[in-house]
This record gives sequence, C-alpha cells and structure tokens, in this order.
Amino acid sequence: MAPTRIALAGMPLAFLITSAHVANDAFTNVLPAFLPTLQARFGLGEAALAGLVALISLSANVLQAFAGALTDRWGRRRAAALGLLVSSVVMSFIAVAPSVGVLLLLLALGGLGSAVFHPGAVAMMRGVGGRVSMNVGLFAAGGAVGTAIMPVIVLAVLRSYGPEFVPLLAIVGVALAIALFALSPIQARSRGATRPKVFDAELFRGPVGALALAGMLRATAFVSFANAMPLYLVNVRGFAPDAPEIGATLAAYSFAAAAAGLLAGLFEARLGRIRLIVITMVLAVPVLIVTLGATPGTLTFYALVALSGLLTNASVPLLVVSAQDLAPHAVGSASGMLMGFTWGMAGVAYLGFGALQEIVGITPALLTSFAFLIPAAALAGTVLTRHRARLG
Repeated sequence: MAPTRIALAGMPLAFLITSAHVANDAFTNVLPAFLPTLQARFGLGEAALAGLVALISLSANVLQAFAGALTDRWGRRRAAALGLLVSSVVMSFIAVAPSVGVLLLLLALGGLGSAVFHPGAVAMMRGVGGRVSMNVGLFAAGGAVGTAIMPVIVLAVLRSYGPEFVPLLAIVGVALAIALFALSPIQARSRGATRPKVFDAELFRGPVGALALAGMLRATAFVSFANAMPLYLVNVRGFAPDAPEIGATLAAYSFAAAAAGLLAGLFEARLGRIRLIVITMVLAVPVLIVTLGATPGTLTFYALVALSGLLTNASVPLLVVSAQDLAPHAVGSASGMLMGFTWGMAGVAYLGFGALQEIVGITPALLTSFAFLIPAAALAGTVLTRHRARLG
C-alpha cells in the first residue's frame, strides 16, 4: 500500500463504521416490511414466513460466531467492506424475486454478507479510541437506525414506483463499502500471535457462551415483536399489507432501539453495567404486553412501541462489551457470538413461534415470546456477577 494512503481515525472513523452499519442492517433486516406482501404474492402461511425469518437469521447472524474468527484472520477492514457490499446488493433484490426458490437463495447469500460484516466492523469500533461501551453503543445504534428507516423507505418506493426500483437503493451500500475499505486503517497483526480458531469450543462452554444464551433469549422477544407485528397489524387489526402504519411501527421500535444503545453507554457509569442489563430486560416485559392493548396508529401506541424497543435493546452493547472483556484473545469471535449468533438463534427459534401463531394465534404467541426476557435477565445477571472482576 502506498505510504500516502489516507486513513481515518477517532470519531471520523467511528462515524464511517457506524454509517456502514446503518446501511448493512437496513438491507439485512428489511424482510419484516415485506412479509405481508410476500404472503399475498406467494400465498405463504405464518409458519412458512417464519421459515424465511429463520433463514436470514441463520445466514446473517448464527454464522457470525464463525465468521468472527475468519475476520480475525483476514483482517477486519477487508471483511467488513466485503460483507457490506454483498449484503446491500443481494438483499436489495428480494423485492423482485420471481419465485420462492430465488427468494431463499437471496436471503441465504445476503445474510452471509452481513455475517462477515458484523464481527470485523464491531471489532474495529473497539479500537477507535475513547470509551469502549460508548463506541459499541454507537455502532449498535447505527444498525437499529438502518433497521428503522428501511421499512419506511421501501414501502414508500413500493407504493409510489413499484418493486423494480428497490434494487437502486443498493447504491448507498456499495458507496459505503468502498469508503470503508479505502479509508479505514489496515489492521496490524502482532508477530507470533496465535491464529484464532474457526470454532472455539471453550468460548461456547465458558461465560461468553452463557452470555450468548442470555442474549438469545432476549433477542427472541425482540425478533418476535419485529417480525410478528406487521402480521399482527394486518391479520388482527385489519390494516392493509402496505399500510404506512406498519412502517411507522417498525421505525418507532427500531429508532428507540438505536437510542437504547447510546443511552446504555451513558447510564452504565451511573447505574452499573449489571444492574442496567437486568433492569431494562425485566421492565420491557410489562411494556410489551401493554403495547398490544393500545390502539395502533395513535400517539400512545407509538410511544409504547418506542419504549418497548428501548428497553428490549438497551442491554445489547453492554453484553457485547462484556463478552469482549471476557475473551480478549478472540475479540472477533466473542463479538460475533453476541452481535450475531444470539440474533440468529432467536430467528431460528422464531420458527416455533410461527407455528405457534397458526395454532393459538399471533397475540398469544407474542405474549409467550415476551416472557423469555425474564430468564435472560436472570442468566446475564448471574454470569456477570460471577465474573465481575474481569469486566472492563
């Protein structure tokens, strides 16, 4: 590389990485906005739609636990840029998939790009300087912002122009992928450093694995709300499949989830990491339940949706940083387990909730998923208390 190469550092670098996360998650997490239209186009039931959710979760999230080790080998900058390029281009075409088979292929490949992006990008955020929990919180907020704005954008494009124009949105992801590769510093590898294992059984068996289980239980409630709420609004509340209320609901939920990442970093010093993780998970349960009783489209409804997203997602950056603290020798792998593996396993678990929706209805299935936050809080609190001395 030429010595005149420009590389960002500090907050400019953090902003670039976060912007890349906005774009990546905007494309990777857009599926919920399409579920009602896909249901109408292909005649799919709730269980089949849950299968789509499980597939993108498996490819985009579960594989992060293994992609993290690969990015530690390849270099974080290269992996993050390539992952963003693949996810944004491939996922932009699900709106025009001509068949269920093509749709499955797009979800699998697009999700794989996201799996490669996340561990490298979040590991890069740890090294930009300053407070680590704030950096990771900013990164997490970026993903939630992307998840929030994309449903509004794609539904507007569908209503105004048609699905054939949705792939044009990938231009944003391509531009950011190029910038991320060109402007990020090259990762230096220490001489004699041990090559990370692609599968590190000790991580899964130790406290990081226990935190991943807690994160999976937490993510089950989050994933169920995000994916079932559009179907709830259409099939239970009577809204049209492309109603603006669907996009507004998902946006309110995800924007609040984005704010949660930043607020968690701010309040950690005052309340303590462990206390904040447990309190937010527990308080989320009654708020989620009350949300289902509110009238959709009203200010009260959107306020409850936002509070639900905030409380359900506030623990994410704190759990990620805790896993990194507990595995300093495998930051990429630990990041992948908490950033992706937990979400992915929750998406796979959503298969069961999709089947449950067909058996007992969408509302009872949602209520069941909310209850998973209680054991998640208990497990996370126990693990982190036991290993408090190793936390940064």
